[in-house]
Amino acid sequence: MALLEVRDLRVSFPTPDGTVEAVRGLSFDVDRGTTLAIVGESGSGKSVATQTITGLTGGARISGSARFDGTELIGAHPDVLRRVRGAQIGMIFQDPLSSLHPYYTVGWQIVEMIRAHHRDTPKSAAYRRAAELLSLVGIPRASSRVHDYPHQFSGGMRQRVMIAMAMALDPTLLIADEPTTALDVTVQAQVLEVMARLQQEFGTAIVLITHDLGVVAEMSDEVVVMYAGSVMERAPRRTLFYRNHHPYTEGLLASLPTVGDAGERLTPIAGAPPSLIGIPAGCPFAPRCRYVFDRCRTMTPPLDVVRDDPGHRSACWLPDDFPRAVAS
Repeated sequence: MALLEVRDLRVSFPTPDGTVEAVRGLSFDVDRGTTLAIVGESGSGKSVATQTITGLTGGARISGSARFDGTELIGAHPDVLRRVRGAQIGMIFQDPLSSLHPYYTVGWQIVEMIRAHHRDTPKSAAYRRAAELLSLVGIPRASSRVHDYPHQFSGGMRQRVMIAMAMALDPTLLIADEPTTALDVTVQAQVLEVMARLQQEFGTAIVLITHDLGVVAEMSDEVVVMYAGSVMERAPRRTLFYRNHHPYTEGLLASLPTVGDAGERLTPIAGAPPSLIGIPAGCPFAPRCRYVFDRCRTMTPPLDVVRDDPGHRSACWLPDDFPRAVAS
């Protein structure tokens, strides 16, 4: 049994203009000690899906299942979710400056989280644990910096504080939502190295939400590609990069700059994602797909096995070898 099993997760939000279908039928598994990357353009439903799993999308209409270590999280009592969040599922949010409270020291915030789950832990022991965690993620002079405020840290250091807080209770699953956004390349590498080291030491499973395919190539074991709330393709990392099937995945990879491309224009995906209010029939990527044909506009393709590989699935009507044959 996988550590996290998500089946047919659907999340929508009622608005004055109509119902926003943010997540439409998402399914995936995450095994212990592995990394699943969820990629896609902004608005594809990546963050909403993981926030829903941990009970952070109040007011949403939710269906489907998300079983974590045998416990159903969708529709679970708030007390159950509070016991799971932090202690068993750690979360790194996209913007650490807005996620950390500006009026309290980073040490106080880590201590509060520790004692919320272990009320019998003395405050002095919790502060020692906080300093130990800050040191573990590479913050120098951790014993003194534990008393500093968030604004006294750089962007990369604040992200490390978020990782330390997320790992404070040795969770079995870490959800990292765009952990390297707005960081320079050097700091990105340092943050990813910290996450990889912690995973190696503690056997933590990671769900990595990102639009950076370079991060995916470095960190992930399996990849889920989302578009307009739906899964377009799901495959092991190497399969996705070298034997991908869906035209959207192909377009994402083609838009990446490569060595030797200096002075050359990148290859963008034409058009824009559809509105999530009243999504039309057929494949949601059809209006932007260079391989589109009549069936794509009227029938939604299922997420089917590609090339007889049960670990590789794609939601596309094209034959298994068609996109790669055309691309080559």
